[in-house]
Amino acid sequence: MKKKISAALLLLCTANQLFAQTSTVNNKTLQFLQGDGVYEAGVMVFLKGLKDSVWAHFDLFITDAKALSAIFMIIFFAIKSYEMMVGDKQLEVMPLLRPFGLAMVILWWGAFARMVAFPTDLVANQTEQMFESEQTIVNDLRLNRANLMLAMANSMYTYQAQTEVAEKESDTWYGRAWDSVTSTVKEGISSLVSPLLELKNRLTIGMQLLFTQLLEILGIWILRLAVYIIFMIQIIYSSILIILGPFAVAVSILPAFRDSFSTWIARYVSVNLYSGIAYLIMYLCGLMQEYALTSEISKYQELVGKDGASANLEKMAWFAGNGILSFGTVIIVFLIGAICMFTVPSISTWIISTSGISSATSTFGRSAGTVFGVVRKASGSFI
Repeated sequence: MKKKISAALLLLCTANQLFAQTSTVNNKTLQFLQGDGVYEAGVMVFLKGLKDSVWAHFDLFITDAKALSAIFMIIFFAIKSYEMMVGDKQLEVMPLLRPFGLAMVILWWGAFARMVAFPTDLVANQTEQMFESEQTIVNDLRLNRANLMLAMANSMYTYQAQTEVAEKESDTWYGRAWDSVTSTVKEGISSLVSPLLELKNRLTIGMQLLFTQLLEILGIWILRLAVYIIFMIQIIYSSILIILGPFAVAVSILPAFRDSFSTWIARYVSVNLYSGIAYLIMYLCGLMQEYALTSEISKYQELVGKDGASANLEKMAWFAGNGILSFGTVIIVFLIGAICMFTVPSISTWIISTSGISSATSTFGRSAGTVFGVVRKASGSFI
């Protein structure tokens, strides 16, 4: 008898320790399943490193651009000399200095490109600080909400177990009453047992929890993909503009392509603004995420109590009957943020007007839509 009591006490202590570990490990579990934040820090660091690595190859075609600029300078001076020889134009010194200035830009290409990108880097650093300060608040709210969802799930499992016990006890009671009492008593017992069985069915939450987690993971990954795509587009465009930019400078020596250099500058500044605008939109989306998380936290606290121990059984049963164990606000905000991220190229062209970037972005969007359509049809045919 003493051995049984000791084993029971040991089992109880172990269960308490496991429950304590579950409540403390929940934060690590959330980070393992959904990442260490709304946007994973590792991926953002990788994107920054990838963007910085472009500068290691900025001089890939500098030598070719120098040779091309020398040829174009000879052609330019030949055209100007002929115009002055035939008397069409008089001698002007300043236009003759322009090719030398463009050649100096090619010679000091790395410093020139960084100088042009410096104002946009200031904007990006400022908006990134705003974004990171807001994400610290959002991540704390995510963990708080996850703890409340865990407490709600534990309460639901507890009440579900209680209803199963009540069901078994009511079956025994109902069987005894069937043989010894009248039909009026039978009806009274049935009316007493039916709500318990209904509550048991409504608190069957295994599939609901799975479906809710899938929806939340889908929403957060759609938002992350939108953010990662925008930053990857910026890295690709800026890499092409930096590496092949010297050719645009060299070609602008010729009068027929005079505007190619100014067009390159506009496009380069517009692309570099992507980071600042993206962080600003992510900051605004973070404010919406903060509101959504705070709203859902207050509702979860109303269900399970602020301490997670005083659950409201009636409201919890209503909540479980909705189909998913989420209020949907956070998921909708994630989707809204993903949609807003794809407005970054358009907003950038509002500040620095360029037609090439917009057309390239729209082409990318159409190509992505075509790929997704082909994948959807292929998956439908396999199904």
